[in-house]
Amino acid sequence: MYHQRQISTAAGELFLAAGPEAGPPLLLLHGVLRRWTDFFPLLPYVSSRWEVQGLDFRGHGLSATAESYRVIDYVQDAVAAVERFREPGVIYGHSLGAMVALAAAATVPDRVSGVVLEDPPFQTMGTRIRGTPFFDLFLGILQVVTEGGDTPHLARRLAEIRINNPATGSSVRLSDVRDPASLRFSAQCLASLDPRVLEPIVAGRWLEDYDLPGLLPRIGCPVLLLQGDVPAGGMLMDEDAELIAGGTPECLRIPFPQVGHLIHWQATPQTVAVVGNFLESLR
Repeated sequence: MYHQRQISTAAGELFLAAGPEAGPPLLLLHGVLRRWTDFFPLLPYVSSRWEVQGLDFRGHGLSATAESYRVIDYVQDAVAAVERFREPGVIYGHSLGAMVALAAAATVPDRVSGVVLEDPPFQTMGTRIRGTPFFDLFLGILQVVTEGGDTPHLARRLAEIRINNPATGSSVRLSDVRDPASLRFSAQCLASLDPRVLEPIVAGRWLEDYDLPGLLPRIGCPVLLLQGDVPAGGMLMDEDAELIAGGTPECLRIPFPQVGHLIHWQATPQTVAVVGNFLESLR
């Protein structure tokens, strides 16, 4: 049973789902355009040993909209949740959530005992985005969200988005690389999304004022870094992974060959095994 809570912040009310107090806190931070329920595949394996908390970022899910949606703005949301931990806990972030988790751990290091970073994109979703297939993807999603509609309509429109790869010249529809159930879940998340969330992404301004090299020396806890396979759709580049591994006191870097960006969906058993071992090592 997950209880619904509201966190009051300067940016507005944020939605937080909290499970039973089965252990130390484990805060789950979702990727952009999704919401905390994205982590459902992992919940049966972590809820018996941890107090699972799932946050909907500003502009997503049941949380309030805000005026600014850069990565550094979402860090304020995560810190507000971490500061309410009853004891030091772990932050698990995917994509946007991973970048936010890293910054939150650097901001309140005394409240964080470990961090799991699942395929953080960094400048793949920042200054490099126009040279990737993700630029067309997010432009298409922005158009779909702006037009609006119910979940079935949004799912059909998502399926039609065409993605061009600047490096290869190839082109595919989103339905060629995402199954119908995945598209419908994405559509359900988009139905409650503030369209302005996408604006700094397509403008290449998403990572403004996010200082990765400056954050790393302030991390004092173990870090588990899960890296997707770039040819399969992963977003974490080797140079960024090496920077994190070399800049934090203890970083365990685990590559997932032939697995794309959504590691915990595409390789759930492997994710459970790796993350489970890491979490138990922190107790």
